[in-house]
Amino acid sequence: MFVSINPATGKTIESHVLHGGDEVERRLEAVWSGWQAWRDTKMATRTAFLTNLAGLLDERAERYGRLISTEMGKALSESVAEVRKCATTARHYAEHGPGYLAPQIVSTEARASSVQFEPLGAVLAVMPWNFPFWQVMRFFVPASLAGNTAIVKHAENVQGCAEAIEEVVAEAADGAPLLRNLIVGVETVGKVIADKRIRAVTLTGSPRAGRAVAAAAGANLKKAVLELGGSDPFIVLEDADLDKALATAVTARFANAGQSCICAKRFIVAESIADRFTEAFAAAASAIVVGDPLEQGTAMGPMARADLRDGFAGQVERTLAAGARAVVGGKPADRDGFFYEPTILTDVAPGSPAADEEMFGPAAAIFRFGSLDEAAAIANRTSYGLGASVWSEDIDAAAAFADRVEAGAVFVNDLVRSDPRLPFGGIKESGYGRELGLLGTQEFTNAKMKWVA
Repeated sequence: MFVSINPATGKTIESHVLHGGDEVERRLEAVWSGWQAWRDTKMATRTAFLTNLAGLLDERAERYGRLISTEMGKALSESVAEVRKCATTARHYAEHGPGYLAPQIVSTEARASSVQFEPLGAVLAVMPWNFPFWQVMRFFVPASLAGNTAIVKHAENVQGCAEAIEEVVAEAADGAPLLRNLIVGVETVGKVIADKRIRAVTLTGSPRAGRAVAAAAGANLKKAVLELGGSDPFIVLEDADLDKALATAVTARFANAGQSCICAKRFIVAESIADRFTEAFAAAASAIVVGDPLEQGTAMGPMARADLRDGFAGQVERTLAAGARAVVGGKPADRDGFFYEPTILTDVAPGSPAADEEMFGPAAAIFRFGSLDEAAAIANRTSYGLGASVWSEDIDAAAAFADRVEAGAVFVNDLVRSDPRLPFGGIKESGYGRELGLLGTQEFTNAKMKWVA
């Protein structure tokens, strides 16, 4: 049984009984038969579905936002924005998605030669709790436009969101079984991947989960897309606009209580401005309003689960034991719920958790550099490679430095985020494959070459 617990209070919201074998079979058959019909629909039918979906998401943004905040704890303003981003993405693909999937004509000696993009089938999506609507829609919107269906194994603590997603998709699709929720434990995931009706798998989660899913997908010769962890560097060069960089740093680190793969986690600052940056960053972190995510004015809610907060607290403690100093914060908040204080760490030693691990909570680690070579070395001294941001008033120099950073996305003078117009994904232990944009829309397709002599 999965139990949803309100992280702001520690009280149980609802329990969800796991699906047995017969129900798993019924849902697999639904998305398989749904795909056999959906793959043959006209593009106009698919874009109309996405337009319907966008409208429903916008209409229900406040309702779904409250559900997100109640189940996993992020501030209500962030939750509502998450739902509206899903709606914006659905509208984008309704308008621009057909162009991403248009056949590519290739000039050869043949009478005609082209590449066309055909759907793979039913895709298993193993999804996390930190963006319970966005993570699903980020994959599902372009995948469904391409003619695929989805079965979603969502995180156990956001099953209310999972059920709401299934319902809104069904309503937008006039009942067509394009997406089904699957309430199963991790031990069942491998069996679902092996099922012949599943043609591909996507996962957003930890490297450990990614390895398990990749192994199962590989054993069954099925395509996998993995978006895993991140330890994103936020690199502040000597000539950066410090006020703008600091204002963005607060959002980049503490949004969603720091529980995002693309949150900035390591702040790599030029030696000449490091003291000013640290002092101002600490003051801003201390001023963050922490509280009930449903209350107006709350900027940061609790962490999503007690075990996540406790594991994160252990990482901070080990970092401090290795010689780091907490300028502010550094411990769980003294209140009900799963709250942790906004934290700024300095003097972080290489090899300690804040230097080498993904810190999935509200703690920023500050590092200093004397040269650009040193900055690049610190930025790349991680097993992850998801996102990065570089700050400098010299745009050309910053863009050149960005080329030295090992990541799937680098932003100059802006925070890292996903955008439906551009591909999103990472390298190294941050995974492989892409979501969104042209590349993401084509990920779950068969790029079929057709040659007419």
